[in-house]
Amino acid sequence: MTTAPIRLLLADDHPVVRAGLRAVLETEPGIAVVAEAATAEAAVTRAGRGDIDVVLMDLQFGRGMNGAEATALITARPGAPRVVVVTTYDTDADTLPAIEAGATGYLLKDAPPEELAAAVRTAAAGRTALAPSVADRLMSRLRTPGTALTRRETEVLSLVAAGLSNQAVAARLHLTEGTVKSHLARVYAKLGVDSRTSAVAAATDLGIIRR
Repeated sequence: MTTAPIRLLLADDHPVVRAGLRAVLETEPGIAVVAEAATAEAAVTRAGRGDIDVVLMDLQFGRGMNGAEATALITARPGAPRVVVVTTYDTDADTLPAIEAGATGYLLKDAPPEELAAAVRTAAAGRTALAPSVADRLMSRLRTPGTALTRRETEVLSLVAAGLSNQAVAARLHLTEGTVKSHLARVYAKLGVDSRTSAVAAATDLGIIRR
């Protein structure tokens, strides 16, 4: 009895990246690349046809929907394919939204080919596949939950790092300015700092946000 191949959708806005993923995975037994998508919106539409088992999803697509948003829409459907994020980013600001959105796996683009193929098979079987650096950070968050930034705190600090004022952060996230200040106060306490600049520097060093 022949086992049906794992059917893949490659979602990335860079043709060279998609070609590289295809070249690596098409040589793997039991894996078939059946579709590609250059935008997150196209990935959501294509994944909804019902003939995809695993989506390899980039996080950043330029304009429009991002990979985490697309992942949430894809995984919300009954009988949805598994989503494995394949990206260059491994900060909390990137990994947490993707995992909360329902991603089964999270790999970095510099992962060796055998690791990528193994992640596809692991995800297709319904198990989690995480890059070692991502797994380590998640374990650290579980071990020391009192010092880990929440997703909202990470969002606030990422916008502060981008140069936004408290007022602008509040407008972007649909919060009051007082709520933003409260989030920042908790961030300062958790990171052991006393200023916006120090908080951004510490969070960048810890891999919580990227600059």
